Amino acid sequence: MSPVRLTGLLVCGTAEQRRAVEKNLPLHVELTRSEPGCVTFEVAHTEDPLVWQVDELFRDAESFAAHQRRVAASEWGRATAGIERRYEVDGA
Repeated sequence: MSPVRLTGLLVCGTAEQRRAVEKNLPLHVELTRSEPGCVTFEVAHTEDPLVWQVDELFRDAESFAAHQRRVAASEWGRATAGIERRYEVDGA
């Protein structure tokens, strides 16, 4: 089992999208960090107020897939569905 690493940017197109991220991010981070198989999960603001750097590491493809399923069904997933993601995934 190989670890899965996701890195990239979450890019808001509007102030409304930025507010959706700011409102929903704390719970999303808390829930993700408590998932089985989550090694690290960091989301940090960049110098651009509409862009966040995202870095995730999961133990294996199974735990990463479980994370993706949970996110798709979550409030975070619904609130941020229209926000651009420029992610690269290695190991999936």
